[in-house]
Amino acid sequence: MMIPFNKPFLTGKEAHYLYQAVSTGKISGNGMFTNKCHDFFEQRYGFKKVLLTTSCTDALEMAAILIDIKEGDEVIMPSYTFVSTANAFVLRGAKIIFADSNVENPNIDATKIEALITPRTKAIVPVHYAGIACDMDMIMDIANRHNLFVVEDAAQAIDSYYKGRPLGSIGHLGAFSFHETKNIIAGEGGMLAINDDRFLRRSEIIWEKGTNRAEFFRGEVNKYGWVDIGSSFLPAEIVAAFLYAQLESIDLIQSKRKEIWNLYNELLSPLEEKGKLKLPTIPSFATNNAHMFYLVCNTPEQREKLLATLKSNDILAVFHYLSLHKSEFYLAKHTGGELPYSDNYSDCLVRLPMFYELEKENIVTICNIIINIYSN
Repeated sequence: MMIPFNKPFLTGKEAHYLYQAVSTGKISGNGMFTNKCHDFFEQRYGFKKVLLTTSCTDALEMAAILIDIKEGDEVIMPSYTFVSTANAFVLRGAKIIFADSNVENPNIDATKIEALITPRTKAIVPVHYAGIACDMDMIMDIANRHNLFVVEDAAQAIDSYYKGRPLGSIGHLGAFSFHETKNIIAGEGGMLAINDDRFLRRSEIIWEKGTNRAEFFRGEVNKYGWVDIGSSFLPAEIVAAFLYAQLESIDLIQSKRKEIWNLYNELLSPLEEKGKLKLPTIPSFATNNAHMFYLVCNTPEQREKLLATLKSNDILAVFHYLSLHKSEFYLAKHTGGELPYSDNYSDCLVRLPMFYELEKENIVTICNIIINIYSN
């Protein structure tokens, strides 16, 4: 039987809450379950304000509007990331300045950022790859000295921390994903965390299609109208209901995922010790939310063999991002030089199956096959 790369986990309450949401007679956004989700995140993680969105892509697009990205602005981000990270700012007319990854992990190399800043730079977008924190002290120091905005792409970083601070709460804005491949899911879904007072009111207006409709429903104004640009960023109430069932079980989900991650790490460590491959490196300032377990092969040929052998044994492992600076869309626009570490992750990184219901014997099987490949 095939071991899939991902399998969405259901807590058992999703259907009940969906029924409850439908029974209220309001299934459009910003209802009871949306408010429950907002309260959960604000209370558990201390975010100043959060807004559910239909995706992390939408949360990033909201962020680009909030920081007033315009034609000709420059935004610094890693090349090794999903296309949404860049698209959100390109849509507003920005030029993306790609930075290389660290040698230790795929996160942006914070020591390379300052040299990329020009008078046109508007923002830095660190991506917390695999839920592991970027060096946020260094990034925030650079941003503060150059008067830049920081938008954390925390798509993979729910329930992960930097020096005790929740990821997504450190920059001016933070964007999260609840896609079915994430730790906490809603099928499709996302969230914007607003950490800077100057964006609190406007974020809600942009979220509500450019109107002050949310203020109207709270009784703060006697009518609502079009007051700014915006779009339909808020998800349906049934999405929020599904998400809330997941949030109630976040500790259970996180505990199991960490067990899976730790077992992979334990079983594959001997290969790393022999120099056969590299396993994830977690800096001392970061926590591990067990979003994914990846390994880095020494060569693209090794990766090809590894993926093919696992597939022939009915195990679906996958590679991940292709460097955006080499993409068909951006290749001619990239004015920076080579980004060797980003390219190395593009060529050599493998993501192993990672989901709540992955059994111990499955993990042992996967690891034994990998060990055998390198033994031969």
